[in-house]
Amino acid sequence: MANMMKGFAMLGIGKVGWIEKEVPKCGPLDAIVKPLAIAICTSDVHTVYEGALGERTDMILGHEGCGEIVEVGSEVKDFKVGDRVLVPAITPDWNSLEAQAGYSMHSGGMLAGWKFSNFKDGVFAEYFHVNDADGNLALIPDGMSVEEACILSDMVPTGFHSVELADVQFGDTVLVIGIGAVGLMAVAGANLRGASRIICVGTRPVSVEAAKGYGATDFISYKEGTIEEQVLAMTGGKGVDRVCIAGGNVNTFESAIKSLKPGGRIGSVNYLGSGDYVNIPRVEWGCGMSHKQIMSGLMPGGRLRMEKLSSLVASGRLDVKPEITHVFHGWEHTAEALELMRDKPKDLIKPIVIPD
Repeated sequence: MANMMKGFAMLGIGKVGWIEKEVPKCGPLDAIVKPLAIAICTSDVHTVYEGALGERTDMILGHEGCGEIVEVGSEVKDFKVGDRVLVPAITPDWNSLEAQAGYSMHSGGMLAGWKFSNFKDGVFAEYFHVNDADGNLALIPDGMSVEEACILSDMVPTGFHSVELADVQFGDTVLVIGIGAVGLMAVAGANLRGASRIICVGTRPVSVEAAKGYGATDFISYKEGTIEEQVLAMTGGKGVDRVCIAGGNVNTFESAIKSLKPGGRIGSVNYLGSGDYVNIPRVEWGCGMSHKQIMSGLMPGGRLRMEKLSSLVASGRLDVKPEITHVFHGWEHTAEALELMRDKPKDLIKPIVIPD
């Protein structure tokens, strides 16, 4: 393995390009992985073009991918060189106090389980480092494509987490705001949990068709009136039991609160890339006494979650292929894929790059 490598990096806010860096060092508990496929996330767009995390200089981007292990630390027990592995976007430090408290994604501080392209070089490079390999990696199941493995790194666990946060129950009416790649997995997760009605906010035909396949029953266009007006009209003025937020901005919570029944629950996994405050309408929040709960969270990472979610795909219970709309071969297409995610053309859900 060479000492130097190339990586696609954030050079500064609004600027990206290829740089050369040293290959990361492997600690005793860690692994060095060569990407087999990478995927572009809207979070990458927020980070680079909105400066959502603040200034980052020469930081290699990317937190979605899968790969092949090229080096393991001396204390790694369950993985070896040559293993093809799922890599979660969130790689907690599993011996941290936060992990012991049940919030592994915040190990070491708020959002600090999110290391790749936050404060550590990401996966858009010839090699990348994974901390706590035994706790964070999982083997790619036999027969699973590298494209599917990419979707398991972030889209599936994040979308499903919104369903967990909203605590969707059998027979619930669920509103999913945003049906991009994450929102589609929220639809799939709500369906698997037994929702009887799933109302989606989104209009792009490719996403609408995919959402139908995942169990969506109704659709709303924000271009045809406010979300809450349309939801209340569809539900006879009652509202919904649960809301999963996978898109929008700081004003989206207003519509979510107004659409929700008293005692209902919101599960938000949306990355708010700009704005200073979230707007909560006082009256529709019952003047603070409505029992309308707002839960927000960064998806859990780790090996166990990867193994369980990948088993859904391997068993045929979950098909992630409809998420994959654009596949590029060659590192040189990384910038093109990032621009696609920034522009979001009507035929796009998720672009993947295979560095052949």
